[in-house]
Amino acid sequence: MVHANRTIGAELGGAGVESAGAGLRGQLARHALLPLRLFLGATFLYAGIDKLTDPAFLSPGGAGSLGETLRQVHDAAALPQLVELAQQSPVSFGYAIAAGELAVGLGTLAGLLGRLAAFGGALISLMLWLTVSWATTPYYYGNDLAYLMAWIPLVLAGTPRFSLDAAFANRRKRHGAQLFG
Repeated sequence: MVHANRTIGAELGGAGVESAGAGLRGQLARHALLPLRLFLGATFLYAGIDKLTDPAFLSPGGAGSLGETLRQVHDAAALPQLVELAQQSPVSFGYAIAAGELAVGLGTLAGLLGRLAAFGGALISLMLWLTVSWATTPYYYGNDLAYLMAWIPLVLAGTPRFSLDAAFANRRKRHGAQLFG
């Protein structure tokens, strides 16, 4: 094991495995989730804004509306009960999805309640996979399952770098349990 530590340590700029925070590899490892976080946060923020600014999406029926999409996917959905729930008020449901995507996108980008935001993103992706993209074959052509899997590392790790969560944690460390003051 000593040889392995020396070899790895040399690649990390002289630090052993125990202190893998030094060197380029350590720096990259600490920031590994940042590109995923930026992509998912920006994508969900954009999706929420796109839904709110698309008059066709928020209309109760017609081409491009959520109501029409729900009618089309009802029979092929894994959970048609979710589709039926949304069909009771497609406009309200459209606003709820858009608001959820905005909250998830902003929370993920800002790193505010990062795990909760990622959990919300995973939940939205799961809901869309079980309804809208369930019938996509082969399964890897659908994007909702891939988004669901992409959210899981952020659910597990949170937003430890360049985030409000990290800033608040550092402040609590410096000033004890008090968050403000």
